[in-house]
Amino acid sequence: MNKREITLGHSPDPDDAFMFYALAADKLETDGLSFKHIIEDIETLNRRAINAELDVTAVSIHAYAYVLDQYALLTSGASMGDGYGPLLISRDPMSKDELRRATIAIPGTMTTAYLALRLYLGEAKTVVVPFDKIMDAVANREVEAGLLIHEGQLTYVKRGFHKIADMGEWWKSETGLPLPLGGNAIRKSLGLELIAKVSDLLRESIQYGLDHREPAVRHSMKYGRGMEESLTDKFVGMYVNDYTIDYGESGREAVRLLLDRAHKAGLIPHPIQLEFA
Repeated sequence: MNKREITLGHSPDPDDAFMFYALAADKLETDGLSFKHIIEDIETLNRRAINAELDVTAVSIHAYAYVLDQYALLTSGASMGDGYGPLLISRDPMSKDELRRATIAIPGTMTTAYLALRLYLGEAKTVVVPFDKIMDAVANREVEAGLLIHEGQLTYVKRGFHKIADMGEWWKSETGLPLPLGGNAIRKSLGLELIAKVSDLLRESIQYGLDHREPAVRHSMKYGRGMEESLTDKFVGMYVNDYTIDYGESGREAVRLLLDRAHKAGLIPHPIQLEFA
C-alpha cells in the first residue's frame, strides 16, 4: 500500500532534530503516513508558510500572524524561552541608546527574535544576515551588534562577545511568562482526521526523544555546528521541554500576549485570534 506523504519542514538545529528524531529514524508506527523532512532555516520556512507550501512546518510565532488563514498551530512543538532567548551581543559594551543608533544583524524580519527586539527597543536599524553568520558579522565589524538565535546563545562567550540583553529574560521580567519563539503549524486543508493523526505522531516523536534522550541527542549533534555532546544536550534542554509537549495555559497566554502587544505596537497589521489544532 502506498503511504500518504506529509511534507514536514524544520530548521537545521539540534532542538528540531531532537523533536523529529523518532520520525527521521523510523522509530514510530506511522499508520500509513510517510514524512518527507524539509530542512531549511527558520526564515525560509516562514516565507514558505506564507505561500502554504508545506503540510507541516516549524514557524516563528511572529510569522504565524501572517499564515493563520492557511495554518493552525499544533498543541505540541513549541520552542519557549523561559527566562532566556535570543541574545543581543556586541564586541564592546553598549547602552540601550547606543544600540538604537547601531546597525544590528538579525536572522530575518519574520522571526520572533526580531519581533521581540522591536518590542524591546522600538525603532531599530537592522540588516538581515543568515543566523549562523551573525557572530562573524559582529566580529568583522560589519555591524555593531547581532541578534543570536539557536546555539549562538551558548557559544558567544567563547567567541569573546559581550551580552547586551537577553530577549527572553527581558520578556519574563515584563510579563512573568516564557517567550514563545516558534511552534509547529499544520495546513488546515488536510482535514480534521489527518490533522489529528499527524498531531498525535508529532507529539509521540517529541516524547520518544525525551524518553530516549541519549540517542536523540547524538542524532541532533550533527545539526549543532561543532557543539560537543554536553553542550548539545544543554541546548536541547532549553527548547525541548514540557512546553514542547503542550503549550499549557501559560504558553498559550504567552502567545496571545506577544501577538497582542505586537499589534498594539503596530508591528503586525491585525489582531490575532489563536487557533490550535
